[in-house]
Amino acid sequence: MSISTAGVLARPDEGTTAAGSTRKPKKRRLPDLRRWISPIALVVLWQVASASGVLPPDKLAAPLTVLDSAVELIADGQLGSAFAVSIGRVAGGFAIGAFIGAALGLLSGLSRWGERIFDPPVQMLRTLPHLGLIPLFILWFGIGEQPKLALVAAGVAFPLYLNLHAGIRQTDPGLLEASRVLGYSGVERVVHVVLPSALPQTLVGLRISLGAAWLSLIVAEQVNADAGIGYLINNAREFLRTDVVVVGLLVYALLGLATDGLVRAFERRLLRWQAR
Repeated sequence: MSISTAGVLARPDEGTTAAGSTRKPKKRRLPDLRRWISPIALVVLWQVASASGVLPPDKLAAPLTVLDSAVELIADGQLGSAFAVSIGRVAGGFAIGAFIGAALGLLSGLSRWGERIFDPPVQMLRTLPHLGLIPLFILWFGIGEQPKLALVAAGVAFPLYLNLHAGIRQTDPGLLEASRVLGYSGVERVVHVVLPSALPQTLVGLRISLGAAWLSLIVAEQVNADAGIGYLINNAREFLRTDVVVVGLLVYALLGLATDGLVRAFERRLLRWQAR
């Protein structure tokens, strides 16, 4: 017998048999192309404004110029090398922040003493805008890679902590009581009941953390960066190359969308039981 996180105690054999006999094949829904109308209209309007001189290139380059610059940067390898550096920074900072946020969330969520010890300082620190910590990080770590990683980690840790802690605390008391009646040990309750119940909220925190990681990286790479997409943007700004600036911003946006899409796919796979 297993415990369903939907709050129902069910026998696996009965559940799978009934579901297999009554479930109908789902129709594949086509994407709604009407959602692309307004973005495409905005790009066309942008191109017309640039071509007519209403929008001068030193303020904002035309979309076709941006496209040519992107192709040029890819061809000469500048965008690839900057992309690799930025990905490395966000991955390193995310790993540090996720470890800290998850460890504190577990300690605080699973233990009353852990909550009393760790939750008050975390709640105080999370009210600070982490981007305002840049001066302190520069004083503590210098102007190399460490302050950039620390800023990304600070942006990741707090949302993950808050959502993991809330997910654990919101576990259905009925499921906990049922697991006690069934003779589950404390570790088994955590593994089979508490953590699965906290998973949806934790994945929400993961998505927020990834968004904060990219936002933190954009700011961090404005601070004395000598490589990465932020360096590419800063270098282009000095030469009034708004086309390259827009390319860099688009890369940031695409990376954010791609990582969010990966977490969404991961979420759909892990939380298939919610759609049943």
